[in-house]
Amino acid sequence: MLSEAHLFVNFGNLLGHLDIPAGVLSVELLTALALLGFFQLIVKRRLVWFRRSQETNRHQRQTKNESSPLSQSISHQLTEIGNRCSECGRCVRDCAFLTHYGTPRAIIESHDFTQSTAQAMAYECSLCGLCAAVCPEQLDPGRIFLELRRAYVSNGFFKASIYSTILSYENRGRSKLFSWQGIPEGCDTVFFPGCNLPGSRMTTTLRLFESLRRSIPKLGMVLNCCCKPSHDLGRQAHFNAAFGELRQALQRQGIRRVLVACPNCYKIFKEYGEGLMVQTVYEVLVENIAPVQLAHRWGTVSVHDPCAMRDNDTVQQSVRQLVAGLGMKHVEMRHRGRHTLCCGEGGTVHAVCPSLSKNWANLRAQESHDRIVITYCAGCCSFLGRVAPTVHIADLLYLPEAPQLGRKNTATRAPLSYLQRIRVKRRLKKAYSLSRPENAQHTP
Repeated sequence: MLSEAHLFVNFGNLLGHLDIPAGVLSVELLTALALLGFFQLIVKRRLVWFRRSQETNRHQRQTKNESSPLSQSISHQLTEIGNRCSECGRCVRDCAFLTHYGTPRAIIESHDFTQSTAQAMAYECSLCGLCAAVCPEQLDPGRIFLELRRAYVSNGFFKASIYSTILSYENRGRSKLFSWQGIPEGCDTVFFPGCNLPGSRMTTTLRLFESLRRSIPKLGMVLNCCCKPSHDLGRQAHFNAAFGELRQALQRQGIRRVLVACPNCYKIFKEYGEGLMVQTVYEVLVENIAPVQLAHRWGTVSVHDPCAMRDNDTVQQSVRQLVAGLGMKHVEMRHRGRHTLCCGEGGTVHAVCPSLSKNWANLRAQESHDRIVITYCAGCCSFLGRVAPTVHIADLLYLPEAPQLGRKNTATRAPLSYLQRIRVKRRLKKAYSLSRPENAQHTP
């Protein structure tokens, strides 16, 4: 059977002349795919997933309770929460994790976090930040769980095999096969679409880039991964090295501003950009986009704010203005803005405790009351799309002619999403004169 990379490239070349994967479905193509080993690859992936899920369950049952000292910083944060948490219950009310384990104070008082099993509990928190948003004492329990994840990794307890799917996804995003940058002369701003959008929404990504170039003619494009999965899993040393390499490469070429479509990429560049200005494309589009005519009439919709955008009112309002500009009637959900809910993807909780992840998604679906949910995160779109009709705002703006938009999930899913990412890269390299050697010296 051919290697995955070889299969991706060759099938990507075949798809390169078509606008949608559905256009190539035929008996001849399916036969060719079978001969290439495509379907065997899918079966193999399913078997690997099953074995990993079994390994996760076995690991949770057999993990030895090992002890390790806590850093002074973690000990201080635990003491502060233990002393200041009033146990009012506001953070518990809408969080499945805290509903199961109790208030932050109760958790700290009932667990010895020098023990590895207690530290492992941190991987069941989605790190969404809702607890900090509602806490009257201005405590941030989510922050301590991220610190405990980092301690878990540094102490050697972390099992990468449990998270191999998301870590492989991250590694592919940084690989030569999928990464690419096109930075023209005189460019100081790049579009960084992230990993998910180019794969799940190829046409939307390309149209969005074309639209941005009309208002920013020397806009560059960078296809890469911000490494937020490693960051959230507590792999801080790996994250610092990987993202630091990306950041320095951009700065060496004179890049000063990064436009992102992904809220998670925004959060990473905002916190670790070190001089790089980050802005969402939605803030740019609300000032520049031309009127859009939708393919069919829409009922009332609601906007889901990704938890990474919890504290960014400017972006939240920009998206709502774009929705209003489409002529849609918009009704707010109970949890929105600063008090928004996690979609279920946050913190990679689904890898160790799928029930908690599903709880978040189901709660969001209940609040939508069968209305179509509009969001501006491709990951949220994927997770919420399993329980409620969910549409990415970029699809509304750049793929409005799609007849099934809002009625069924039109996003491309793996493994075809990897092929789409290769197609995006090929089309960008062919269509735009964006190349400049990465090691070229920038003269300010």
